[in-house]
Amino acid sequence: MDEELAQRLVERFAFLSKRTSKDCLSYFCPPENLVELATSLRDREGFEMLVDLTALDWGQENSPRFTTLYHFYSLALKIYLRIACDCPCNDKPDVPSLAAIYPAADWHEREVFDMFGITFAGHPNLKRILMWDEYPYHPLRKEFPLAGIETPLPAPDVVEVTNVSVKPAPMMGGPFVSPAEGNVSESEPRAKDESWTEEVEKTL
Repeated sequence: MDEELAQRLVERFAFLSKRTSKDCLSYFCPPENLVELATSLRDREGFEMLVDLTALDWGQENSPRFTTLYHFYSLALKIYLRIACDCPCNDKPDVPSLAAIYPAADWHEREVFDMFGITFAGHPNLKRILMWDEYPYHPLRKEFPLAGIETPLPAPDVVEVTNVSVKPAPMMGGPFVSPAEGNVSESEPRAKDESWTEEVEKTL
């Protein structure tokens, strides 16, 4: 079934290029063809579900830096399809919104916008979904430190009563540092800068 679909897709959409994948069919799609492809996947190919939408930050030294990833699923065919779409601009990354085609894209695109700073052109209400509107950072970008950045709270009345701010997460034994010993996967996230802990102040 995968081979039949692959043959049909490459014949119908000349703009698709194969993408290496170990688990399902995967293609690169230019941003200018993304809406056309998604519409056809829904209406002609039976991919009625957009099950996930996320992004990759390849790092500031790479171009394109950002890639959006879409995971479609066909209930009839029982097939997953992954589409990758590179953002043409590194400084102000953007791709077309799929919210009008797949309603599930609405919140997914808002989350990617919030966490990566990628704009989805045509989204009906593109605003942050996890952080507050004035938050100055995008936490899933490569340059954002694992421990976070100390940031003033947005509500002055809360600060006045609590006298607190958003503080970085502890590094010593915290969620971002794997223990030196034990059966912990090498894929566990590690902080690049482990020179400081809650007992040793970090110098900026």
